Amino acid sequence: MTTIHLPQGPYTPRTTPLDLAPGATAPASRTVFSAAHVVADPYADIAPGDPAAVDWESTLAFRRHLWAHGLGVAEAMDTAQRGMGLDWAGAAELIRRSAAEAKAVGGRIACGVGTDQLPDGGAAPTLAEVRAAYEEQLALAEEHGAQPILMASRALARAASGPEDYLATYAHVLRQASEPVILHWLGPMFDPALEGYWGSSDLDAATDTFLKVIAEHPDKVDGIKISLLDAAREIDVRRRLPGGVRCYTGDDFNYPELIAGDERGFSHALLGIFDPLGPLAAHAVRVLDTGDVDGFRALLDPTVELSRHLFQRPTRFYKTGVVFLAWLAGHQDHFTMVGGLQSARSLPHLAKAYELADGLGLFPDPELAEHRMRALLAVHGGAR
Repeated sequence: MTTIHLPQGPYTPRTTPLDLAPGATAPASRTVFSAAHVVADPYADIAPGDPAAVDWESTLAFRRHLWAHGLGVAEAMDTAQRGMGLDWAGAAELIRRSAAEAKAVGGRIACGVGTDQLPDGGAAPTLAEVRAAYEEQLALAEEHGAQPILMASRALARAASGPEDYLATYAHVLRQASEPVILHWLGPMFDPALEGYWGSSDLDAATDTFLKVIAEHPDKVDGIKISLLDAAREIDVRRRLPGGVRCYTGDDFNYPELIAGDERGFSHALLGIFDPLGPLAAHAVRVLDTGDVDGFRALLDPTVELSRHLFQRPTRFYKTGVVFLAWLAGHQDHFTMVGGLQSARSLPHLAKAYELADGLGLFPDPELAEHRMRALLAVHGGAR
């Protein structure tokens, strides 16, 4: 057995992966989406600030991998670097291509609908401009047959003067939706520009406004995704939802307990961590389908340490670890990211992610993962 010398100390990689072959059916007891990353084109000659150059074939191949394991794909979300390297033009093309691919393979897809065609700088947009931006993106998602996910809007956070502006804006957009949507509350740990969303920095007051939007339009809301990394708040909101409105956990710290649920309900899932955990997560939920909660927890609980590591502060840079693990797992041939975000995490951080993921058996080819980890050490840290 070989030993690899990581910044945290010597580590002996495992030699066999988990046996998680594709071809299984979708989980039945929970609806499970993986928010998927995009693969950059490493040979594109672009400068900082240029539009993202995407390797479309590798990006779509990763989505086929998720669908093959029975997962839904949450497209053009935070994990795909919306607002952190991928602009609206790139996101629109991603939605078009992924939706067509989903139709071709029979995969489930939901797509992020936001307002990121509006500039972040300069004067604050008007509420009318925010509504129009949402409408444009909603129309694109619906045109291509994807379920819309109404994402939190930086522009609305700048334009709104209080809760009433949020209520009016969401009411307007929901009226335009032809089918029920998923509402997404993304916390400031994922995007600092969303501080005070729903018109208040008081989370209790913000929660009340969020729930009021749903209560006034229950027929237009399939579910909600909460990304606040606060299990107690998610459970409280989940218990206050109107009948028929689902809760999709976005809590990458506490997802096993939230998906397992309690005597009063459970959460479905729409998670960035299910990008690297896809096959294992799908298998675990299928175990839960049989009523085996202990078996489900035995599979997913050990993954929490990896997830908390990837999503440690500053949380918004978790995408670097996600793409890094995709490279080690052989889903792409390089560790390059749109916007140059491969540099957003330190070598020790990445090395620890490798150790934790390898220990879980996540790499289909452990020798390839070890080889690539050694190459990264040689380039950036000096192999020992």
